[in-house]
Amino acid sequence: MKKVAFYTLGCKLNYSETSTIGRIFQERGFEKVEFTDTPDIYVINTCSVTDNADKKCRKIVKEALKHSPDAFITIVGCYAQLKPKEISEIPGVDAVLGAAEKFQLVDILEGFEKKEKPQVFASEISEANTFHNSYSFGDRTRTFLKVQDGCDYSCSFCTIPLARGNSRSDSIEHVVQSAREIAKSGVKEIVLTGVNTGDFGLQNGKRVETFYQLVQALDQVESIERFRISSIEPNLLSNDIIEFVAQSNRFMPHFHVPLQSGSNKILRLMRRRYQRELYADRVAKIKALMPHCCIGVDVIVGFPGETEEDFLDTYNFINDLDVSYLHVFPYSERENTLAPGMEGKVSIKERNRRADMLRILSEKKKRYFYEQNIGREFNVLFEEDVKDGVMEGFTENYVRVAAKYDPVLINETKHVRLTGINPGNLMEAEETYREILHH
Repeated sequence: MKKVAFYTLGCKLNYSETSTIGRIFQERGFEKVEFTDTPDIYVINTCSVTDNADKKCRKIVKEALKHSPDAFITIVGCYAQLKPKEISEIPGVDAVLGAAEKFQLVDILEGFEKKEKPQVFASEISEANTFHNSYSFGDRTRTFLKVQDGCDYSCSFCTIPLARGNSRSDSIEHVVQSAREIAKSGVKEIVLTGVNTGDFGLQNGKRVETFYQLVQALDQVESIERFRISSIEPNLLSNDIIEFVAQSNRFMPHFHVPLQSGSNKILRLMRRRYQRELYADRVAKIKALMPHCCIGVDVIVGFPGETEEDFLDTYNFINDLDVSYLHVFPYSERENTLAPGMEGKVSIKERNRRADMLRILSEKKKRYFYEQNIGREFNVLFEEDVKDGVMEGFTENYVRVAAKYDPVLINETKHVRLTGINPGNLMEAEETYREILHH
């Protein structure tokens, strides 16, 4: 029985896919082990969105060979699709598989025998046109369920369409079936994930269903307590969806909505499909119906052409928005995208300075959001990570709550009153001992 270990870089989608590839191995009689347990095979799932994809990949290969010098090393994921040749030249790499091949890797690599030269199986991205159902497993409390893959947008900074292909989706019927399967394992929360989640519903290039219909169908899955929408473009976050979540018992009051810039000039250069007015409108709509809803925001700073004035435009726009936290990314150049050829490059130092300013703003926003919730009552779903006798869980609206470790509470929902913020910036709570009403 050969042993296989996995390592994942990047997004929630990658985690759900690694988990699924892991299950394929186990079904074929491989034993899944930890990274350090001298596996015979390593599968490293890469990302191309963050900087230093190359460096990280090299580092993990090196570490893998320390633990198991004769292991067969396989690289998959976005970076493998974009730069297969480059990766095949990393010392120690035995095989590189692209987007269309990664789910077939057990068949393609059969005996995982080392060859003289690394094997590269990466067809054109247009071949990645089938949808592979995936969900993460093993984290008992919550699961990431992939409902959509690929993207038809052409933002000028992004390689994801090149790494993952055109937008395509699972069917509603199949997603509901997966949710029921996941529930059987005791999981209580599912996070819906995709590359462009709100674009759900395209099959073979045709729109057959919509994300709104998916949300309505999942709301009927009684065996799952909570659903979250991982990230949704502002232009796809319709009033219908917001209004439905506002009255739903299963969809949590929590949205993550990428903004990328608060300057209309920069949004145009980025080829985003909305202006900042639409974004402000979405936030206002959410807050009008769900005042305590958590709203997360993605922002890129230092995009080519972003002057200090444009940056301050973004800063002030976000400062005035009723949002809860930011994910801040200093712009980084990607080959085969339009942005690197644009005028007005911003120095790395300046990109980092702007990112730091926004990260400080994010801390303030998050603190303010937490303070707004003190004294209110919520249900907290406790997770199994326990550090120094403290366990954590999230309220419906994504406030992270710390509590004294109690084995009985793991993967259980408790009704609590939020009492204050501790020195670690987590919320403290007291149990109200009220029955939780499930509708």
